[in-house]
Amino acid sequence: MTESKTRSAARSPSALSQVWEQRTQLVKQEMAAANAATDAKTLRLRALRLEKEKLDAEAAASQPDDAPAKTKPRTKRVVVS
Repeated sequence: MTESKTRSAARSPSALSQVWEQRTQLVKQEMAAANAATDAKTLRLRALRLEKEKLDAEAAASQPDDAPAKTKPRTKRVVVS
C-alpha cells in the first residue's frame, strides 16, 4: 500500500511540475557553463590574435620600405564576338 502512495505522489501535478522545474534549472546551468567556457576561449583567442598583430606591426615598422611594391603584369583580354 505504501508503494502505491509513493507512485501516485510522484505522478501528481505538483510533483511533475517540480521535476520539470528541476530539469529546466539543470539545462540552464549546463547552458551557462557552456557559454562561460566559450567566452573564456574567445577571450584567450582574442588575446593571442592581438599579441600576434602587435608583433607583426612591430616587425613591419622595423623593416625599411626601400623595395618597391611588386606589381602583377597585366593580362590582355581578348573579346570575341
